[in-house]
Amino acid sequence: MSKLNIEAIHQESKKKDAFDFRAGDTVTVNVKIMEKTADGKPKSRIQPFKGVVIQRKGTGISSSVTVRKISNGIGVERIFQIHSPLIDSIAIDSHGKVRQARIFYMRNLRGKAARIKERRVNAPTVAAPEAAAPKADPAS
Repeated sequence: MSKLNIEAIHQESKKKDAFDFRAGDTVTVNVKIMEKTADGKPKSRIQPFKGVVIQRKGTGISSSVTVRKISNGIGVERIFQIHSPLIDSIAIDSHGKVRQARIFYMRNLRGKAARIKERRVNAPTVAAPEAAAPKADPAS
């Protein structure tokens, strides 16, 4: 395969969504799970995985994200390939204020110490509709 063919396949497989999140942000990753019913037929469902992004890695089609959550007092980390067809969507719940690109120190923190401050994000401003011109008084 030539390099042009590989690039075309990569562009075709890439998701069009803009994933604008970074380490410290709380995200919900909706993952497609394939199961089999009792009669052996395949069945798929979407399972959300909500946690804090502790790292983003790679560029292009091979980029991945590591999400960490606490489930029943046990830390659970999961690595997702961002452009995988098994990822249905990634929703950003809140933006966190951290100083490092990889926050592995969160693994050693428990309880209140593991909180992350919220970062303010400038939302795109929507132009307000122009005020209607004052109507001329028909009496004058």
